[in-house]
Amino acid sequence: MNINIKKKNNCIGAAFLVLEVSAVMLTGCTSTEIMNTSTIFAMDTVMELEIRGDESLLSDAEQKIREIENTLSVTKDSSDIGVLNTKKKAKFSSQAGQILSEAISTCEMTGGSLDISIYPVLKEWGFTTGEYRVPDDDELEALIKNVDYKKIDVKKISDGSYEVSISDDMQIDLGSVVKGYTGSYLADYFKENGVSSGLINLGGNVECIGNKPDGAPWRVAIKSPFSDSKSGVLGVLEASDTAVITSGGYERFFEKDGEIYWHILDPKTGKPAKNGIVSVTVVGNNGLMCDGLSTALFVKGTEGAIEFIKEHAAGSRNNEGFGAILITEDKKVYVTDNIAASFSLSAEYSDCEVSEINIK
Repeated sequence: MNINIKKKNNCIGAAFLVLEVSAVMLTGCTSTEIMNTSTIFAMDTVMELEIRGDESLLSDAEQKIREIENTLSVTKDSSDIGVLNTKKKAKFSSQAGQILSEAISTCEMTGGSLDISIYPVLKEWGFTTGEYRVPDDDELEALIKNVDYKKIDVKKISDGSYEVSISDDMQIDLGSVVKGYTGSYLADYFKENGVSSGLINLGGNVECIGNKPDGAPWRVAIKSPFSDSKSGVLGVLEASDTAVITSGGYERFFEKDGEIYWHILDPKTGKPAKNGIVSVTVVGNNGLMCDGLSTALFVKGTEGAIEFIKEHAAGSRNNEGFGAILITEDKKVYVTDNIAASFSLSAEYSDCEVSEINIK
């Protein structure tokens, strides 16, 4: 398959670029057509759920979110992850084991640019505790010796659960994929129970169910990663029945001696990934994969991310396809051609250069 990159001027001014999560009522609609909403705090983020359907489904959804959090939270000693990180062996529930297995597959797909065993390095930087520090090279060298997703042993057993083990110096964290998984999981649950329109916003992880109640696509704002932005919005993506997941250095960072250190670390160095990219958005049907890829593409940097996109974005027998938006530190934007027609820049960024990545 011959794939190339073609540059074009696609800077479209957009007058109304917001993430539309407010409740919507259509004139003349029945009560079941009212958009019911719920806001909860879980997985260390504010979550907003909005559905056109039975309001009781929101309570069910909150319970499902809590169950996933209690099972996979790295900060809960009693969770499957907590037990594994402490005892180095644990029995995972069927759902947790499936999530872990798919996360490992995504690590493998990305050649280790995503590695769920980097948790001890994140802790050393203070990104899990808020007690920020810059580890020296010797500390990082010692820690990254134990970062290797290939050493996580996962076995499915007869009752549908999983036996998982790791080496004595390892710890894992599924925070890089769990919100993406949760978004798709909730979307499937809602659709199975008659929801035809909805929006799940899990703190930067957005899952669209169908279209808006008026039939138009959802308009999902892509946050500007630049601190001098006046509007805070780089552009908008029109989306239907898909996950839209963004990772950026602006999400969690600290500054020391005039240098910014962000939480997206390169597993090979243990240091913040600074390869030219400042934001990655991945769009697709598999929220877990999109969540993991948004981190991995950030780590790969501009050239590596584009090369990966060329090879994988169209999809294959083993991997689902996806779209992507890459934003570089010099304010260049790269968009895959399978979502380019649905993406436009805000007026603030109308003079930028957009490069279209051809994945056909």
